[in-house]
Amino acid sequence: MSHAYNFSLTCTQNTKIEFNKLPTKTGPRPLSHSVSQLSADCFSSVGSVSSEDESPPQQKPQKTSKGLTDFCIKSIKQAAFGRKEIDIAQQGMPALMILRKRAGGEKPLAGAKVVGCTHITAQTAVLIETLAALGAQCRWAACNIFSTQNAVAAALAEGGISVFAWKGESEDDFLWCIDRCVAADSWEPNLILDDGGDLTQWIYKKYPSLFKKLKGIVEESVTGIYRLYQLSKAGKLCVPAMNVNDSVTKQKFDNIYCCKESILDGLKRTTDVMFGGKQVVVCGYGEVGKGCCAALKGLGAVIYVTEVDPICALQACMDGIRVITLSEVIRHADMVITCTGNKDVVTREHFDRMRSGCIVCNMGHSNTEIDLASLRTTELKWHRVRPQVDHIIWPDGKRVVLLAEGRLLNLSCSTVPSFVLSVTAATQALALIELYNAPAGRYKQDVYLLPKKMDEYVASLHLPMFDAHVTELTDEQAQYLGISKHGPFKPNYYR
Repeated sequence: MSHAYNFSLTCTQNTKIEFNKLPTKTGPRPLSHSVSQLSADCFSSVGSVSSEDESPPQQKPQKTSKGLTDFCIKSIKQAAFGRKEIDIAQQGMPALMILRKRAGGEKPLAGAKVVGCTHITAQTAVLIETLAALGAQCRWAACNIFSTQNAVAAALAEGGISVFAWKGESEDDFLWCIDRCVAADSWEPNLILDDGGDLTQWIYKKYPSLFKKLKGIVEESVTGIYRLYQLSKAGKLCVPAMNVNDSVTKQKFDNIYCCKESILDGLKRTTDVMFGGKQVVVCGYGEVGKGCCAALKGLGAVIYVTEVDPICALQACMDGIRVITLSEVIRHADMVITCTGNKDVVTREHFDRMRSGCIVCNMGHSNTEIDLASLRTTELKWHRVRPQVDHIIWPDGKRVVLLAEGRLLNLSCSTVPSFVLSVTAATQALALIELYNAPAGRYKQDVYLLPKKMDEYVASLHLPMFDAHVTELTDEQAQYLGISKHGPFKPNYYR
């Protein structure tokens, strides 16, 4: 693995964004984003949806007020409401707003053509529009068939972004949208921003000549990073890639705090469950699992953790959580939550032994953690009781509650905090700027970890929201520690 030790953020040949300059002006506090209509539409009744909305988006010619037709969404008529949601999200994403102000005049992404495949929510819309404000041309698809906020997609299209996404896509729709982003007339991407690796894999397999021309890839999920390392190991990764997933800003903020606050929201909205006294199994005690456990434990749930890594297992034990195998505890579980990024964590054998009413959901990126194929048999009946809520019924009448068809719970069934996503989004934006402006030879055909200087800069952009005042080392203290008084304060290998 290569490490990017020499990291400078070049806006132009002679201009650099200053990592050491801390913002001093405190931005406005974020507006309340409770019970957003965007996520609440998953509870809208079928009868309230018009026949026009029920028709496939591919069959509905649409046009923005400025005449743009190069997009495919649910309904452009929702753009005004989506714009309001984006405006609310902006209030809680200070780093991106600062980047627009500091680097907008320099246009560090002028000439960049970014094709993206992420969740399309109000928060990611702020990122997309920031990239556009910094000079990039963007085309976007969704990385999850359930997480797209249709009104936000409409607002992006109305703003001039070619978006191909809507909530409730089929698997074929999902791939069609990705292909439409890539295979545009007289437009070739030179940067990828991916979440899960589906876009990267699609271009690699279907457009190999285009893949070789890319200036870089930025990936934020454990699933996507695993795929990139596979390509690198096989000698097939012919462009540099930035590993955002393992950056400190992603692991210690997004993965912990975002999941900690959104897991309860997703479960409450879908099941109205009470957590006190419930026996909950959390599969995986990485950063996502830690956040989920902290939230559930705070409401009085009895937590069990399954782990393959002895270090994470020991952390769970010292946090007062029983570490056990899923087979040992499955008969007593009221809820099973997967957070591993692996496949076949919950299998048909586990489902057969679950008690009736057990809730199963996933907080990892991909639905591979739950073996859904084994549940689609003639002996089991699927009953949709709410959008994103299925009861799977056994011949003896036992019911297991499956949420979001095993896909990412929080973004499929609720919303997530804008502020914590600002940390990850700012890291993604800076990684794209660096890859696009890096001189030839700085990055080889490999996967790079982000250096601590960049992590610390992103963190510093968020401190004014808390009116935080960071202590500055004296020259003597810095010399004693052997570091610069302006950072980085941790070695590059720190995780």
